[in-house]
Amino acid sequence: MVTAGSGKIRILPGEVVSRIAAGEVIERPAAVVKELIENSLDAGSRSIIVEIQDGGLTMIRVTDDGEGMEPDDAMLAFERHATSKLRSDRDLWTIRTMGFRGEALPSIAAVSQVRVSTAVRSAAVGVSFRVREGKIEGIAEAPPVAGTSIEVKELFHNQPARKKFLKSAPAEFSHISRVVQQAALAWPFVHFRLLHNGTEVMNYPAVSSERDRIGQVSRPSFLAHCRPVQAALPTARVSGYVIDPVQARSSRVPQELFLNRRPVRNAAVFHAVTEGYGASLAKGRQPLFVLFLDVDPDRVDVNVHPAKREIRFADQDLIHQLVRRAVRHALGVETRPPVAGAEEANGEAIQTRSQTWVVNDESEWGRTRPAQAGGSVESSDQPLGRPDVPPQEGAQLVFVSEAAEPYVRVPSREVLPLGQLKRTFLIVQLGGDLAVIDQHTAHERVLYERLFRAWASRDVRSQPLLIPETVVLPASHATLLGRYQGDLEKLGLELEPFGPSSVLVRAVPMGLGKIEMEPFLLDVLDDLSQWDDASTVEAKVRPILASLACHGAIRSGRSLELPEIKALVEDWRAEGEPTTCPHGRRTVFRLGTDDLEKMFGRAGW
Repeated sequence: MVTAGSGKIRILPGEVVSRIAAGEVIERPAAVVKELIENSLDAGSRSIIVEIQDGGLTMIRVTDDGEGMEPDDAMLAFERHATSKLRSDRDLWTIRTMGFRGEALPSIAAVSQVRVSTAVRSAAVGVSFRVREGKIEGIAEAPPVAGTSIEVKELFHNQPARKKFLKSAPAEFSHISRVVQQAALAWPFVHFRLLHNGTEVMNYPAVSSERDRIGQVSRPSFLAHCRPVQAALPTARVSGYVIDPVQARSSRVPQELFLNRRPVRNAAVFHAVTEGYGASLAKGRQPLFVLFLDVDPDRVDVNVHPAKREIRFADQDLIHQLVRRAVRHALGVETRPPVAGAEEANGEAIQTRSQTWVVNDESEWGRTRPAQAGGSVESSDQPLGRPDVPPQEGAQLVFVSEAAEPYVRVPSREVLPLGQLKRTFLIVQLGGDLAVIDQHTAHERVLYERLFRAWASRDVRSQPLLIPETVVLPASHATLLGRYQGDLEKLGLELEPFGPSSVLVRAVPMGLGKIEMEPFLLDVLDDLSQWDDASTVEAKVRPILASLACHGAIRSGRSLELPEIKALVEDWRAEGEPTTCPHGRRTVFRLGTDDLEKMFGRAGW
């Protein structure tokens, strides 16, 4: 029996408990969207419309055509831990739905004002009501339109501390865009629409395969540079796409992992993908992938994180090996060809398919079948050219094509070019030293130092493109670009919106070479996504300038004549002979005369 104590311990009021619980689930507007979309998917919806105002700070509305709710069920759903998806604790170990805890709706209602309208298909009339401070009011009849519409307003109105830490409307909307894109990738046979302030930003009609949906969501060139991945264990299978290592970039978009159609993070799977690439991935480049894992629900724990982002595998080593072997085979790293039978992995059989697998064939891997939530699925280094722009008198030399004016500047007897190795490394005598210089990283550092000096002196000049280039961006990136367009113009990059998710590149900073615009802009936008975390203006600008320099520098594989080699090395020396590029990669390896004499046993002769 509990007796009275000193009075230090007390039971928290119910509304405080609800707000604490809400804080674990509802971190920002995107979390509201995620929870409502998951409920719609669990309701068997085939069309989901997400409407947003001011990045979700003013209003969020999610409307679906699912099975709807009876009036009593709809109101009971706003009680904590009320759910239709669990019957006993045993069900926690075989989760087959997107939601299951019964926390989403009460958590949302605890920190906002909610309006609900719902009807089941067989009903003659639906029901609508409001939820304020956890209390249901304004109950009325609604049109018998099958499905549910939930509108959320005044998010965090009773939690000013949480509201204070939200970002700007464009930043919050970029998070919402990612949530919708992830849901669309995971559920290709569901039609998704996203509207922001009345303007349609995304429209992904239902398709029959993951490949078709990836083509809708990602940039057009992503699939063209991907390799299909498929492999299976008795209790798990993996399918999807990984980027060709030659096309890998420093950007981490996309890196999408779905477990039983749930977007998740898992370090073991990411490590397996990286291991699958092995040495074929250049330093500083990231593996890009969209992978779908189907695992028996009783072999995975999704009840690890309140927002269901983290998961645990019962057979983590097997999952790791499954993914690693599948990626290695897709990239052609696996030395043994796949066979019709099975290859043994820790006693489990891993089935693989031929590398000539065609995505649109009629095999189970080539199509996607509609399924309920959580169900398994049967399922160059050569840049783009642009016209030459001759350098103006007194301006920095501009490299715009292989046929442009060669890289030549004031001659110097301190530098004696000897040649080029593999069209990548410059062999040069520097005074009495022998130097091997990486032509790309050395030129990248030269351009970076010039750009930084120009920015520091507020003298970044733009070089207009004779033919502006159009780049199609993911919707979240397009939103981010709109937010920082003015800042990029100060860095010499002139961009113009060209449709909902396209941009027209009109000018780049002067002094850069040929730039492949799409990967360049994606890298820049990845840098911009970190701006809110930067402590100073300089910390924000340096990564952008580094990306500009990297994409504008001479590429490996370009042949240089001796005068060009000499000029490039002179420019590098003029910048203080830096030993790394802005991203930390080495620029030079030097051997002094003393080192050479020791190597050849001439020291002391």
